[in-house]
Amino acid sequence: MVESNGNDCQVTILEKTCRISIPPVFTVKKALEFKQSFQQACQNNPDLTHVSLDFSETKFMDSSGIGALVASRKLAQKQGFELVLQNVSQQVLSALALADLDKFFVIEQAPPAPKTSTSTAAANASSDRLPRGTAASLSSPSAKLVPKRFRNMVKSEEQPFITHPSVKSVPKRVMDVVGALIGLAITAVLFPFIAIAIKLDSRGPIFFGQVRCSQMGKRFKMWKFRSMCTDAEAKKHLVQNEAEGAIFKAKNDPRITRVGRILRKTSLDELPQFWNVLKGEMSLVGTRPPTPDEVEKYEILQWQRLDIKPGMTGEWQVNGRSSVKNFEDIVRLDLKYQENWSLKYDVELIFKTIWVIFNKNSGAM
Repeated sequence: MVESNGNDCQVTILEKTCRISIPPVFTVKKALEFKQSFQQACQNNPDLTHVSLDFSETKFMDSSGIGALVASRKLAQKQGFELVLQNVSQQVLSALALADLDKFFVIEQAPPAPKTSTSTAAANASSDRLPRGTAASLSSPSAKLVPKRFRNMVKSEEQPFITHPSVKSVPKRVMDVVGALIGLAITAVLFPFIAIAIKLDSRGPIFFGQVRCSQMGKRFKMWKFRSMCTDAEAKKHLVQNEAEGAIFKAKNDPRITRVGRILRKTSLDELPQFWNVLKGEMSLVGTRPPTPDEVEKYEILQWQRLDIKPGMTGEWQVNGRSSVKNFEDIVRLDLKYQENWSLKYDVELIFKTIWVIFNKNSGAM
């Protein structure tokens, strides 16, 4: 049995097995369509034992596609059937590897699915290479970002993997390196005073390292000067989350030390992140780097914020910072940055960040 569901994700069901074709460009709109097709197939066929996703036509995938695959894997685990990725191109494989998902999915090569009489798939595939209609089909105000992002991005199978122009921008990387070196020099000067203050205030290490997610969900360890008690992570469940959505914020968090409050108010606790920037794990300007447990709660549209490297500062930090407690508002700001990105815009945000830091009415919680 073949089902088209009105989109490019053709579903073929034979007894207890299911095969779903993934479109040539697996981004926001197509990721949402795939999720709908996948869930519908599972709902209509609860006795499925095997589902294969055919990537033979897929040449490009961004973080939204990654989010859709993560959601499908969760559903497969919940319903207890085997999920296999087939005919995965090198570009898609590199995207999976970037997010470390190549270790969790079963990936195998197999003959492509037989051609059916459905003539709409080929026509949709050609138009999908530059999805100009995406903005009109999504309710999210950030959807208009997608067409700009795809220009000159999918030209050949050997094209380097790029989800956003900022990712491979040489001038941006040069600015990051220069800024990181200056920042580390400032950190070296302030380090003795901050280290002594932390040690005198509470027992424990000077630095705090936490696993965060970078572009496409790739995990890295982000460094800060410790501003909380040493068992802060174990006590997190005791603190009431005052934010809405996939983010944790608490204004009067009892786990923060006295010195920690000063470090956070002045953003001095974030100085060690210049090392992350120098290593290329972060950028001076980008989106807020989420924790893995936050990403676990993401919907497909929210995965878009992972199309770029996380930054030490960004739209969220200069537009409310502590007062922005709704995750949807943070996503909106992050996608606004992606849409308007330029080197000049980065410089403007850096100067705005400096002003915010020295403004007594601002500061992190």
